[in-house]
Amino acid sequence: MQGAEGLRLQNAGTRRWTRRGFIGAGIGALATAASVGIYSWRVEPHWLRVVEHPLPINELPESLCDQALVQISDLHVGRLVDYDYLRRALHEVNRLEPALTVVTGDFMTCSGAEQIDSVARLLEALKPGPLGCFAVLGNHDYTMAWTRSDVADRLSKRLAELGIQVLRNEVRVIEGLQLCGMDDYWGPHFHPRTALASIDTKRPALVLCHNPDAVDLSCWGEYRGWVLSGHTHGGQCKPPFLPPPILPVLNKRYTAGEFVLSNGRRLYINCGLGYVQRIRFNVRPEITIHRLARGNSDEPTAALEPRS
Repeated sequence: MQGAEGLRLQNAGTRRWTRRGFIGAGIGALATAASVGIYSWRVEPHWLRVVEHPLPINELPESLCDQALVQISDLHVGRLVDYDYLRRALHEVNRLEPALTVVTGDFMTCSGAEQIDSVARLLEALKPGPLGCFAVLGNHDYTMAWTRSDVADRLSKRLAELGIQVLRNEVRVIEGLQLCGMDDYWGPHFHPRTALASIDTKRPALVLCHNPDAVDLSCWGEYRGWVLSGHTHGGQCKPPFLPPPILPVLNKRYTAGEFVLSNGRRLYINCGLGYVQRIRFNVRPEITIHRLARGNSDEPTAALEPRS
């Protein structure tokens, strides 16, 4: 009887500890989930990183070798993204002292022209380098419907007043480097053949194009070189060792960073500064320092470790 009673008490104790262990594990899981949620909402959306990336360009003029081209993207000035955070990010760009600055679209999130003044006020803090600041428009710069040319036109004009030249299917030559800017792929003025027709493919060139899906079109002809994009935000949330579950592109391999394309072209996607929902996980906001070099753009490169 004592043996049976002892076994009964032992089993009861085991059940109690099992229940306690289950409850403890549940509480631990909830605490972990809460911590991840707070981190993804309060910390990572504003935990800026600076990525250094070599950018070899065929026949690059000697005067541009080892110069810094800084790329930012997807500011999404509006009601959601913290304005002071964006200002701090632009001060960080200034601290890097780039020779050339490019912005690859989505300056604002808006339903009309209501954010243009806020964009202009913010970008007054950005100091263009000695070679200037150039930009292309993103889909959100045409409002949420991606159709308002009048809004995009007003934004482009205000940016020009600040010394930021918006390239809309056109090319500018900067110390021998052709910089081509395409209007947005989802917008009403996407004319890539017009933009690319202005490039002399025998001379060094670089293309800015907000949406990376455009690189898969059959419009590129003889262009060989780099395309700098944004738009994806890196997916904003990326499970460890897995691709991000949500990407606003047709080609789901275009997440963030460097990609090999066909016919001697390469793509770099910046993760952006802003967000469309205030959440980031495993995809920190990014400033990219592209280090210009004379080299073969067909050869793969490797991004250096983030500075911060």
